[in-house]
Amino acid sequence: MIRIDIKPLSVNEVWKGKRFKSVKYMNYEKKLMFMLPRIMLPEDELSLSFIVGFSNSGADVDNVLKPFIDVLQKKYRFDDKRIYRILIEKTIVPKGKEFIEFTISRYHK
Repeated sequence: MIRIDIKPLSVNEVWKGKRFKSVKYMNYEKKLMFMLPRIMLPEDELSLSFIVGFSNSGADVDNVLKPFIDVLQKKYRFDDKRIYRILIEKTIVPKGKEFIEFTISRYHK
């Protein structure tokens, strides 16, 4: 493992000024809120695992996570400060077959 002693920047520190949700994101959020099943979350620290199916091999796997996690927080009413581990896997699928799978579990050190 490589360690770099620098404080990482948050998304809030990266952008200057206010950001506004696009119509596309608002529609995505609404659709996801309806599609996400009811689940019970552990009470303590969380571990999230994702498999993301892209039709474009050049897609950045991390770009889809922030908006998706924001919707998960809204749906399941948790604060993302409880997330201690995220595992992401990227897979390539035919166009029109894109997906995202996720698991939310208790974080074990």
